[in-house]
Order: sequence, then C-alpha cells, then structure tokens
Amino acid sequence: MINTYQLYQNYADATDPLRACARMMAPMLDMTWPGVPAQPYLRKMASACEVFARTQLTHARPPFAIGEVVDGGRTIAVHEEEVADTPFCGLLHFRKETLAHQPKVLVVAPMSGHFATLLRGTVKTLLRDHDVYITDWRNARDIALEHGPFGLDEYVSHVIQFLTVLGPGAHLLAVCQPTVAALTAAAVMAEENHPAQPRTMTLMAGPLDTRVNPTAVNALAKSKPIAWFEKNMISTVPARHAGAGRRVYPGFVQLGAFMNMNLNRHVDAFRKLYHHLVEGEEAQAAQIKDFYEEYFAMSDLPAEFYLETVRTVFQEHALPLGKLTYRERVVEPRAIRRTALFTIEGEKDDICAVGQTVAAQEMCSNIRPYMRMHHVQTAVGHYGVFNGRRWENEIYPRLRDFINMHHR
Repeated sequence: MINTYQLYQNYADATDPLRACARMMAPMLDMTWPGVPAQPYLRKMASACEVFARTQLTHARPPFAIGEVVDGGRTIAVHEEEVADTPFCGLLHFRKETLAHQPKVLVVAPMSGHFATLLRGTVKTLLRDHDVYITDWRNARDIALEHGPFGLDEYVSHVIQFLTVLGPGAHLLAVCQPTVAALTAAAVMAEENHPAQPRTMTLMAGPLDTRVNPTAVNALAKSKPIAWFEKNMISTVPARHAGAGRRVYPGFVQLGAFMNMNLNRHVDAFRKLYHHLVEGEEAQAAQIKDFYEEYFAMSDLPAEFYLETVRTVFQEHALPLGKLTYRERVVEPRAIRRTALFTIEGEKDDICAVGQTVAAQEMCSNIRPYMRMHHVQTAVGHYGVFNGRRWENEIYPRLRDFINMHHR
C-alpha cells in the first residue's frame, strides 16, 4: 500500500529547498541602491518569491509570544512555563508578575491539525483577569511508539490529570473538539467526588450533539464507514521522524480538507498578499503573513484518537445518547452538580452549528438553573467565537462575569 505520508515527505524534500532559495532571493531582488532608480519588475519578482516561500508547511509549534498583558490598567510581564508534561502533552502556565490571586483557568485546546497557539488570542484576552494554563498537545509524528497509543480515554485522563495539578477551585474552558472530552472529564470527576472538580465549565463551539443542525463537516463524517476513514485518512510516520511507525491522521491532510472548503478565499488571500507586497503595503501584507504562518504550522493526530472521535462523536452520537464510555464505564453527565455550566455558540458557525453545543445543558440536567448560562453570539462564525473583536468585546465580558460569579 502507498504511504501517503512518505509521498508528502518526498514532495516536501524536493520543494522546500526551492522555497528556501526564494526566501533568500526576495530581499536581494527588492534591494535599492543609492542613485539607482527602483525597478518595478524586480519588485514584482521579489514579491512573487516571497509569496512562493510562504506556501511552505511547518511542523513545529510557533511561539505564543505573549510577553506582557494589560491587567487593571497596568502592563504586567508574562512568563511561559511548562508545569507538567506527558509524552503527548505539556501543561503550559502563563505566569504573570503579580501578587494578585486570580481565578485559575485551564484552557483545553483542540488536538487538531493545528497547535495550541491557534488559541493565542483567546489566552491573551483571558490573561487580563485570570491565571491561565493551556494544554500544549505534541505533534504525534514526534512521539515514539514506545509511549503507546493515544485515544479518547487518554485525552480525558489528561484533562483530569491537569485539573488535579491546578487543584481545587479551578475553572475549565474547552474550545471546539475537546468540549466532548472536557464534559466527560467533569462527569467522571463528579462521579468520583474528585476534590479538583472545576467550579465552572465553559464549552465553546463544540460538537456535543451533531444530530442538531448538521453541517458539511458532520455530513462528511457520516457519509462513509469508519473503515473508509482508516484506509484513506490514516498514514504511517516515515522513518526519519521520532514517531516513526506511528499511525497518524497527518496535519497536511486535514489542512487540505479545510482549505478545499474555502479554496477561493485562500487563493484570493495570496493574490492580495502579492499585490500588497508589490505596492509596499507592509501592514496589510503582515496581517496575511502572520495568519498563514500560524495556519501552515501543522500537527499530526494519533490515529486512535481521530478514528474514535469520528466514530463515537460524529457517527454514533454516543454522548447525547448516553452510550459514551470512559475506561469501560458509561459516562453520566447528570452526575455533575457542583460545576456551573456556560455554553457559547456562534450564529454563523459552519463547523459546529447552533444547537450542537447548547445540547450540554440538557445532558447536565442536575446542575441548578442559577448555575447555567448560554450565549449565542450574533454575526460570528466558528473562529469568531474565541478570537477577534466580538470575542473580546461581547463574549469575553460574559465569560469573565460568569467565572467571577461562581468563584467562591
């Protein structure tokens, strides 16, 4: 059988040197000399070289680069520290240079084709009023086979482990895909009367019940048997990487799927980048470059986790039907009583449509009414729920007040 990952690696090995040359040539072609008039055709060649260089995929997490934050009108330094780790994930703490005791928030980032830095804007906003931690999932292609498989159970156990590290009184926030694991972790901890049960749980734009308003993503997941996904989406990490032999859902495959959903928009973005560079519009060009530098940083998923998620979440709807299991026992969201619940959705979300996240409110039927809250943000899609102007100005204030209300 042809290994798709090896074909991709061969392609990258052949074309990355060309991109490296283009990256070096761009500033040389754009160089101006005293007394020599600028040559427009050289500027166009330099711009084309930079655009070509920017199409390279990378496979290491970009830096969060959050060096400071404004807290209460003061600028406070922030230090990024890893306070716990496993072969599959690190727990990052954004420690602020302040003596103030603020609510601890564990942000559970998606284990998807992108790194946790996709939530950089989310973290930076939360840091205004909170002590923030985040799950920093490792690239599966860098994890040796000796560390074993990683499925949905292992994901949930990581959430429980990290909440334990934060200790009693912490708050839990999950964005998109991990809302299922976060709710499962909270239910398991509630059943066990775990001392580190989160005080609040905020679930943002997550696929908790994909029977509601199914999107194109949901329809694709149900259109094929799980064997099709295993055959067509799973590849083996090539020998040159630390995770050689590990079966993964490659990040480049997921990127291709996402880009094809809005291909014209991405092509138009690179066309605009070229024209901004030609016209010397550095600020506009920088915005596009920054976005794609993050967007093209890819992370592979362990095959077990991907296939289990497709099967249990999108095909079997195991959680809303009361059939999801953790370590071979049925998960009971009704066990949650002490954790307040906030669900957030985006009106124009085409990945996790309105109704899929609020379904958690019905599942967690034993949470008292005054400990519940739901918000649908108008005029935003999926990413607008946790990034951008409306997140900062309309969603975050509600979240901050919700956490403060239940932080006792």
